[in-house]
Amino acid sequence: MATTRLKTTQSEEIFAAAQKLMPGGVSSPVRAFKSVGGQPIVFDRVLGAYIWDVDGNQYTDYVGSWGPAICGHAHPEVIAALHDALEKGTSFGAPCYLENVLAQMVIDAVPSIEMVRFVNSGTEACMAVLRLMRAFTGREKAIKFEGCYHGHADMFLVKAGSGIATLGLPDSPGVPKSVTSNTLTAPFNDLEAVKVLFEQNPNEIAGVILEPVVGNAGFIPPDAGFLEGLRKLTQEHGALLVFDEVMTGFRIAYGGVQEKFGVIPDLTTLGKVIGGGLPVGAYGGRQEIMSMVAPAGNVYQAGTLSGNPLAMTAGIKTLELLQRPGTYEHLDRITKRLTEGMLEIAKETGHAACGGQISGMFGFFFNEGPVRNYEDAKKSDLSKFARFHRGMLEHGVYLAPSQFEAGFTSLAHTEADIDRTLEAARTVMSQ
Repeated sequence: MATTRLKTTQSEEIFAAAQKLMPGGVSSPVRAFKSVGGQPIVFDRVLGAYIWDVDGNQYTDYVGSWGPAICGHAHPEVIAALHDALEKGTSFGAPCYLENVLAQMVIDAVPSIEMVRFVNSGTEACMAVLRLMRAFTGREKAIKFEGCYHGHADMFLVKAGSGIATLGLPDSPGVPKSVTSNTLTAPFNDLEAVKVLFEQNPNEIAGVILEPVVGNAGFIPPDAGFLEGLRKLTQEHGALLVFDEVMTGFRIAYGGVQEKFGVIPDLTTLGKVIGGGLPVGAYGGRQEIMSMVAPAGNVYQAGTLSGNPLAMTAGIKTLELLQRPGTYEHLDRITKRLTEGMLEIAKETGHAACGGQISGMFGFFFNEGPVRNYEDAKKSDLSKFARFHRGMLEHGVYLAPSQFEAGFTSLAHTEADIDRTLEAARTVMSQ
């Protein structure tokens, strides 16, 4: 393990025990710190912009439970609402009024959504939406982009980002070729490659799915005209356009990337923010498409805990908080200052770096840049990032433990938090 000034005795003991109980000692791969070295810290509690580990160390957090904690961890109004909901029970397995409330809020916010179905994770939402797009078009093939991650379902583990990129796995053993044979891939921001795929597979492509702002290969925004080009291409070929806004929904803007860029897909997947930190996912779109979902139609999808009252409660309160004046202005201001500060410090201390942000989502690469796609991202200095990550941890800053993950700020982050983070970055990069 790397030399540390942090007290990590209890983290080490707990993680050592965890490795005998769970594969790799974790419930999700990127948590294991494989790509940055050393050993993960074990969380004890969170509040606002901060984390405390089991050894009592405090960190400023830029992971935010991978995006949901947009209002800050354990926001008192969300916690109070959950306390009230707990008194009524944790799961009904039956309709509850809270589903109507959150559904209406989602429909009002997201331009493409006329009807919505709640599920329990982003993976579930993406699995369901792929089945739906195939049913609606009567076609079997789908296009995804290299480095875009849409959950761990078999058909999406083709040139995927996120944990796959972090662990250096090309795809995943156990995924049959017969399942992925209908998944076509193109480089992100390469409209010509998508045109070629449509030409090579006439009347066979059900749709295109993408993270409209990539977060699972690091933070990569779309080139000017890329999303518009995809919208035009899919319409010309009778295919559907699907935005996976599990990460970007209600974070890039209240109405997501589609509101920010003015490009409206046919279907959208959501998660993270709409559950306020509880397990949640959703997919939605035009009424004529969504009406095919059972029991209204014949496209089957179900879930015992879908629309459970706790996730609905936390989601409703979180979206209420986000509607208050100045929220997105705050997110954009502090995130821009953080990102620009990091890049300026890198330049001053002699490190090649590039990156950017939109609202409360950001990322930077130890890479000359520009980074327009996953292949560009893979040129980053991963060894340098690992040392940087460890150094920032030593100085009380918790960043995503992978070069191939976006970072997140929250309404709880203050200017003082950014000051301390940039001060830490200057110290670490100077070393």
